Amino acid sequence: MPKSTRETVDFVNGSLLSLPPRSENRYKNQTVAIKIVHRGETPEEIAKRDSRFLREVEMLSRVQHKNLVKFIGACKEPVMVIVTELLQGGTLRKYLLNLRPACLETRVAIGFALDIARGMECLHSHGIIHRDLKPENLLLTADHKTVKLADFGLAREESLTEMMTAETGTYRWMAPELYSTVTLRLGEKKHYNHKVDAYSFAIVLWELLHNKLPFEGMSNLQAAYAAAFKNVRPSAENLPEELGDIVTSCWNEDPNARPNFTQIIQLLLSYLSKVGSPVRSIPHRLLASKNALLPPDSPGTSSLMAKVDECGETPKAKTEDKRKGPEIK
Repeated sequence: MPKSTRETVDFVNGSLLSLPPRSENRYKNQTVAIKIVHRGETPEEIAKRDSRFLREVEMLSRVQHKNLVKFIGACKEPVMVIVTELLQGGTLRKYLLNLRPACLETRVAIGFALDIARGMECLHSHGIIHRDLKPENLLLTADHKTVKLADFGLAREESLTEMMTAETGTYRWMAPELYSTVTLRLGEKKHYNHKVDAYSFAIVLWELLHNKLPFEGMSNLQAAYAAAFKNVRPSAENLPEELGDIVTSCWNEDPNARPNFTQIIQLLLSYLSKVGSPVRSIPHRLLASKNALLPPDSPGTSSLMAKVDECGETPKAKTEDKRKGPEIK
């Protein structure tokens, strides 16, 4: 994904308007993040990216939650642009890398996991599957106390899953059902549902608790092969029993056996209640499970921060094999 450009977007009520040349990326005295979607070269590529852009904007404009990055506006001409709030805390990936070799305090990790689960619960309640849940797509507020989901370029409505390409997202965090029992032919379609996000959440939760790369020592493709064909998972042996049960249930090989995000939230809250009151770094709001939606006239979620290199990937990670749907470059 390209680095954002420093320009200002004028828009009214989220309408698609033109992008005037300005010097700063500000809107109404607010610093914003700008994602530029390049149209591609061939007619087929242009049509595909145009469709993906419109789909992403439509989804962002109808879903709003405190744990989804806020959508501000978009324009289609002269270039396709999506404008969102700018989160100064960087990606969860960068935050964890900077913390290593230390780990998050368990209750802080659970607090982050609750933020993620609440954002996912909101998406699923609107029939939207994220499909690319991983630390690079989770952003932190400036105080590093709140996590918000971002990057909905691969999100799709669940009613359309039978038309989705299976190999979507980043392999290391992908659910096994995204692969068939034999190597998928290029472009083959496969049906799956929202439980693919529960699997990805389990891998992220494991990462929050251990502050290690899941399937360490494997490339993304090797990790995916081990998970899909050998039922290999990261070790949950060193986790408290209840947390181990949550993680292993979420990455169960059978999607139907995985809990939904409403159940995941309750399980995490139950664990927090048993280990005592949250530490000061965990906001009191974590003890409430209500999933409040913001007014529809404030549309929202989003897909970008200002700086791409804040994804926090190590040079090795950047060279690992990744495979997504059509890249936006």
